[in-house]
Amino acid sequence: MDITLDKKSSTEASIKVTLKESDYQPNVEEKVKEYAKKANIKGFRPGKVPTGLIKKMYGKSIIVEEVNSILSKSLQEYIKENNIQLIGEPLPDMEKASQIDWENQKDFEFDYNIGLVDEFDYDLSNKQKVKSYKIELDKKALDETLENVKKQFGESTNPEVSEEGDAFYGELKQVEGELSKEGVIQWDDLDKKEHKKFTGVKPGDIVELDIQKAFKDHATIAHLLDVGHEKAKELTGKFTFIINKINRIEPAELNQDLFDKVFGKDSIKSEEEFVEKVKNTVEENYNRETDHLLDRDIKDHFVKNTKIEIPVEFLKTWLLQSNEGKVTAEDIEKEIDEYVKQLKWDLIKNKIAEKSEIKVENEEVVDKAKNMILQQLGGQGMAEQMKDHLDSFADNYLKGENGQNYMKVFGEVRDEKILNHIKDEITITEKKVTLDEFQKIVSN
Repeated sequence: MDITLDKKSSTEASIKVTLKESDYQPNVEEKVKEYAKKANIKGFRPGKVPTGLIKKMYGKSIIVEEVNSILSKSLQEYIKENNIQLIGEPLPDMEKASQIDWENQKDFEFDYNIGLVDEFDYDLSNKQKVKSYKIELDKKALDETLENVKKQFGESTNPEVSEEGDAFYGELKQVEGELSKEGVIQWDDLDKKEHKKFTGVKPGDIVELDIQKAFKDHATIAHLLDVGHEKAKELTGKFTFIINKINRIEPAELNQDLFDKVFGKDSIKSEEEFVEKVKNTVEENYNRETDHLLDRDIKDHFVKNTKIEIPVEFLKTWLLQSNEGKVTAEDIEKEIDEYVKQLKWDLIKNKIAEKSEIKVENEEVVDKAKNMILQQLGGQGMAEQMKDHLDSFADNYLKGENGQNYMKVFGEVRDEKILNHIKDEITITEKKVTLDEFQKIVSN
């Protein structure tokens, strides 16, 4: 057997594997004997089938099977022994492979194209600067949050005459058509120009609507009429809405009853404490979003500032062939930039993990799984109640999906450790922003 590497560039190469008859024939002979022992052929006693007959009946398929087995094993060993860093998997030359004469050939040649990871360096030092954000709730956002809390814990009523902010239960019906559906129209779903139509109305009133002008978006139309998004975009003409009931939330008072409902009995004693607690809680929740943005910006920073050559055309071909008809060339063309970006980040973080000797212990994976389960069940407050069952729940989850759950959590823990290590090494400058400012930053 002979294996040769022909490097065409720093990122692309081909591998040629030459097999002689002596490389595979001993395995073929052994397999023929196994077939002869097990074959059940009319006219022959079990184990007494002549090997010549076995070769005639199954010889070609046995040769194909053994050649492919040796080929796969030898290729993997060669790549490992020579420390060849692949992108994707070797792609066989299908045209050349299709010309093989399995009936008469004794020696075989197989060619593979491969994509390579080019050598690259990264700079993990305080010279690398990334900006983080800390959200501080301004008065406007705080007032809106407090109003939402009061509504959330308010009392639901059904008034006889509507006012601004009410919701309406009734039947939305097509004037010239058969579409009809009962549902709830929320005040905020309506276009502002339609608010006047819904102010001062009573149960039994009928409001006429132009379906494309009445609502802020097509998603609302699709939901109200239970139709697809495309159908919602195509609908035109007049609809009527027959009001059956008006729903109104009377906001809760800022008093001890509300404080207890939101944060637990007697944990808050005054309006000032309540407002401050709401502010801190909301800022903490939003700052989880700033943490996610910081992680994203760190990835983008290192991808942008680390020079890595990627064999893009090879990558496109490999993605097309490896997905076996699940995606088209057009699909890949649309997504290739994002795929290359993710590939570069994977290469960078793996190199950082290797050089910095970042390891993940089984205990860390189990702890992560436990925290995930607690969050799904209501947070750390459930820890004491769950203490006798949490180990079992985590163990069952991690064993699920044939071990895929374990590998998923393992990957999340590893990514967190790599990002935390990066944050310790680079310079992160913090900027305080309002909620509106942060939302604009995220949308850019």
